[in-house]
Amino acid sequence: MEDDQIVELYWQRSTDAIAESSAKYGSYCHAIALRILGSRQDAEECVNDTWAGAWNAMPIHRPQYLGAFLGKITRRAACSRLTASRAEKRG
Repeated sequence: MEDDQIVELYWQRSTDAIAESSAKYGSYCHAIALRILGSRQDAEECVNDTWAGAWNAMPIHRPQYLGAFLGKITRRAACSRLTASRAEKRG
C-alpha cells in the first residue's frame, strides 16, 4: 500500500492504518529503536508507542514522507525511554 493511502486511513481513523504501517515500516522502526536502546523488548515497546504516537499526531499533521515521520516518532520515543532508564532516582 502506498504512503498516501496509509495516511488517508489514519485520517479516516481506521485501525487498518496501524496494521499497514506495521507491515510496511515495522522493521524500519524496530531497527531504529534497537540501535538506540540495545534491547529487543524495549525496542518492541517503543515501536508500539510509535503506532500510538502516529495515531494521535496524524489528524493534525499530514506527512509527505510517512517513513520519515514514523522514524522521527520512533527515535523520540526511544530517546525518552533511554533517558528515563538512565535517570537517577531521587530521594
